[in-house]
Amino acid sequence: MAAEPSTADILDAALHVREAARSATDGETGVEPVLTALSEVMEYDHASLTRWDPRRRCHITLAGSYPDEATAYIETRLHHDPVFPVLHTPARGGLWLRDVPGQLLAASPGFRDVLAPLGIEDGVAQCLFDTDGRYVGMLNVSTRRPRRTPDPARAVVTLLTEALTAAVAPRAPVAPRACPPGAGRPGGLSPRELQVLGELTTGRTNKEIAQRLYVTPRTVGTHIEHILAKLDLPNRAAAAARAAAWGIEPTR
Repeated sequence: MAAEPSTADILDAALHVREAARSATDGETGVEPVLTALSEVMEYDHASLTRWDPRRRCHITLAGSYPDEATAYIETRLHHDPVFPVLHTPARGGLWLRDVPGQLLAASPGFRDVLAPLGIEDGVAQCLFDTDGRYVGMLNVSTRRPRRTPDPARAVVTLLTEALTAAVAPRAPVAPRACPPGAGRPGGLSPRELQVLGELTTGRTNKEIAQRLYVTPRTVGTHIEHILAKLDLPNRAAAAARAAAWGIEPTR
């Protein structure tokens, strides 16, 4: 088994990350070399750097090695995960998986349905904020074996936040690629699903909603099933609450 890198080795590797991030910021390279350099700071099985698109309200993967399902979750659903509000605080550093309370992990579809099946046991997720407090993107790193304790990589990753933020922050209005289909709509819902979601705020039955939208009650029920699945919600009351929070109203 290879020896664990020393603190000096990790700090030296951190300089490589900063250099790679500087090249990405200057437009000399893409973001991929940043993740490659980061693997010298801490070994990982999967990692990604994403940019937040506030207009489409989705994350755009700039570089990453997660499987397609996990990438899709990070891009379109992670910001609805119960863990995300804990992450989305400018004052905090990264959130390491072993530090997440078990109850919160159990409520997180991102861990339960995406990371756990990959055998992930450790890693870090860190939201990146520009100097003006604007949220610009995210670092996600996952490993299949627990990190050692104490772990010097923890402090180093925090020190790299500014460099990672600069690499991820948009420097031009054109995104590197389009968001996934449906990402421009809240929760990736279809137009008809958004209509049904708005109707749920009124407390109407499936039959009443069907009459208003000129469809069958069975069709309404199917739409509701899809809405609950896409938003990972337990029932129609929770869906109605989400619609109210998003400002989605019934069709007039």
